Amino acid sequence: MIHVVAILTAKPGKGPELLEAIAKVVPQVHAEKGCIEYQPVTDAENAGASQDKVGPDSLVVIEKWDTLDDLKAHSASAHMAAFGKSVADIMVGKTVHVLD
Repeated sequence: MIHVVAILTAKPGKGPELLEAIAKVVPQVHAEKGCIEYQPVTDAENAGASQDKVGPDSLVVIEKWDTLDDLKAHSASAHMAAFGKSVADIMVGKTVHVLD
């Protein structure tokens, strides 16, 4: 199984817009071959002193894929390309950690 932790960062004040945009693509991703989990999440409130927040303009996508080939197909999919174009004007950063 392949695990992915992707951190997406929007321009200041655009975090909610980024979350709304990715929520629209989630059903398409869930329908992809090999998708076990694909969930955008934001900071939990009141988690305590041990929490390092990503901040109001960032979100983390927690992903699990059956195989690396499934993840590669996801990355090359038309709906992810369309998502990238739809948020290009509001995103300022992306960090993707692929783990096995």
